[in-house]
Amino acid sequence: MAAALASTSPSQAADRIPGAQSVKNVVLVHGAFADGSGWRGVYDELTQRGYRVTIVQNPLTSLADDVAATKRALDRQDGPTLLVGHSWGGTVITEVGVDPKVTGLVYISALSPDAGESSAQQYEGFAPATEFVVETTVDGFGYVKPENFKSGFAHDVSDKDVIFMRDSQVPINMSAFGTKLKNAAWRSKPSWAVIATEDKAFDQAMLLHMAERIGAKVTKVSASHALFVTQPKIIADTIDQASREVSAKIR
Repeated sequence: MAAALASTSPSQAADRIPGAQSVKNVVLVHGAFADGSGWRGVYDELTQRGYRVTIVQNPLTSLADDVAATKRALDRQDGPTLLVGHSWGGTVITEVGVDPKVTGLVYISALSPDAGESSAQQYEGFAPATEFVVETTVDGFGYVKPENFKSGFAHDVSDKDVIFMRDSQVPINMSAFGTKLKNAAWRSKPSWAVIATEDKAFDQAMLLHMAERIGAKVTKVSASHALFVTQPKIIADTIDQASREVSAKIR
């Protein structure tokens, strides 16, 4: 797929979707160190507009397990579906997005490896995320270091909420980052990307490089890595725009 990096400005109006719109289903896939509850604001925005939204609860025990969890959610959809992933969730949607129900992909400050690549390889050649510090347990699971959680993960979240997010982390099996993908759905499905310009989990050059490589239409927003929590309207607007554009093509 030819790479084309474009800035987009999603509609500011939260209009309900047309009754004849083909793509009404949205599946949201969270990343590492979090769970699906962080999508609540995006869920509320989308359901108010008439979308049917399903939130995956990734076990974060392996890429295969997270793909299986997402596939179960896709199997429950009644028609064309837009697949959305945050951070590590981008790797998951890249692998499972070849499912015939998936009509488009939305990456929220997310990883997007190619087939035969691992998530870990995406970091090569880019500046390290010095404020995003991960501690690994003896059994190989990673947590964001508590004293770095706010600055590295969610500096724009209230102190009260960031403490809860820090203390309710879902650890990820760090070996998952070394698993090579079998599929790269972005090679056959249209892609969109929302990039947090204050993201401390990834080098900005890395996020832009990944978005450019997959040919994503890019929206930038001033936010932390926790933009899936703090920027629900921007994300919902992008999902809405993607759904409408894909629907127009499959009529």
